[in-house]
Amino acid sequence: MAEVLVYVDHVDGAVRKPTLELLTLARRIGEPVAVALGSGAENTAAVLAEHGAVKVLTHDAAEYADYLVVPKVDALQAAYEAVSAGGSLAAVLVPSSAEGKEIAARLAIRIGSGIITDAVDLEAGDEGPVATQSAFAASFTTKSRVSKGTPVITVKPNSAAVQAAPAAGAVEALAVSFSEKATGTKVTARTPREATGRPELTEAAIVVSGGRGVNGAENFSVIENLADSLGAAVGASRAAVDAGWYPHSNQVGQTGKSVSPQLYIASGISGAIQHRAGMQTSKTIVAINKDAEAPIFDLVDYGVVGDLFEVVPQLTDEIKSRKG
Repeated sequence: MAEVLVYVDHVDGAVRKPTLELLTLARRIGEPVAVALGSGAENTAAVLAEHGAVKVLTHDAAEYADYLVVPKVDALQAAYEAVSAGGSLAAVLVPSSAEGKEIAARLAIRIGSGIITDAVDLEAGDEGPVATQSAFAASFTTKSRVSKGTPVITVKPNSAAVQAAPAAGAVEALAVSFSEKATGTKVTARTPREATGRPELTEAAIVVSGGRGVNGAENFSVIENLADSLGAAVGASRAAVDAGWYPHSNQVGQTGKSVSPQLYIASGISGAIQHRAGMQTSKTIVAINKDAEAPIFDLVDYGVVGDLFEVVPQLTDEIKSRKG
């Protein structure tokens, strides 16, 4: 069976959920070979093996932390060449983060292959892996495959359920030679993200977002309380962010972050096309809005016409009571 390279997104050896989802998808088209780079790379092996990695290629060097992107591209190219030389390679899968998409694009150019970004599903095809994407603000669903070279595919978080499938997970050291361009852009400072105790927005299974209808930064606690009762991430529309009510890092939409959770709750959001572009692939969508004609209701699975300041607190209380 052909092998599938899976780029590992981890923090000091703690593997992030989108990588485990990639392993689930990779098993549909071949045998997953994980590539873990940087500090703690060897510590990822046990988790990766538990979720289907037959091999784990690791490499650690200061360049991964000190410089942007290119050292990781060099390493992934080295993994591509090593695996290709030893047998058949079905695809290279990368998490669809901002950094992931840059790594994937640079790799595709280097190896002369086609690239598919922001896939939401993956399946085996007669002529190679077939990826499903949402196009034009999720108005259309497309299926496509790469027709040149080894497919390089980035996959959005929450595109597949994480499934354990124990495999060998044999750890092998990856030989990497950094290019001259690897040290072209140096990281000069880092500021740790403020901890909120909530899931990362793009990876969360549940997202609760507030918009113009929240009517002020002081009222976002209503949205946060509902999110906390569900163990959800908090999002915001562009209108709320532009008004200074919530940080841009939480903005969902075309000019913010794209999310695809199992459940998306939109409170006080009209449903402008730029917001829909960032959340329309959510599995289940619930909207709360006092305007029965709001465009968001054309999109939802469940809609509540009512004042969010009455509906949301009642919903929060009900959830807490059911949790006991």
